[in-house]
Amino acid sequence: MNTPTLVSSLVFAAVLVVLIAFLIHLILRGWRRRAERQVTLVGKLPAMPDTVGPALIGATKGLYVGSTFAPSWQDRIAVGDLGFRSKAVLTRYPEGIMLQRSGATPIWIPDESITAIRAERGIAGKAMTHEGILAIRWRLPSGTEIDTGFRGDDRDEYMKWVSQGCEGTDASMKDDA
Repeated sequence: MNTPTLVSSLVFAAVLVVLIAFLIHLILRGWRRRAERQVTLVGKLPAMPDTVGPALIGATKGLYVGSTFAPSWQDRIAVGDLGFRSKAVLTRYPEGIMLQRSGATPIWIPDESITAIRAERGIAGKAMTHEGILAIRWRLPSGTEIDTGFRGDDRDEYMKWVSQGCEGTDASMKDDA
């Protein structure tokens, strides 16, 4: 390889690295600005209870897919660590639902906040096969309604969750979007 070819290859590689770094910077800036816009809508998450009763539905292992603003399954929440996927365990108690996530804070969904539990095809940019995502629609203390997505390791367990549902709500409710 001659010197002019080597120099031009190095210049091209440097320009490519700078371009990739700039694009990553823009993506991260967009994510931060999205989080800033959503802070008032999300507000503070419900506090964890001191004690809970016996589990109504035992631990269901899987993946926390993310949370979105209802009814749009594509409008992902970026506030805090709600936008990050992680391994999780979902458990139903008489007082609500506990979503314990690896490497992230647990999410407590009070029973009175739950409006629907259903199986969906996708949420938060994660599209699956028919009824591959368990979606829990609930109301935050700020009044905003969100969907929290969970992909269970064993999708046969979804029927326990959907049939348990919540009182006064059609558990098979589907999104408008």
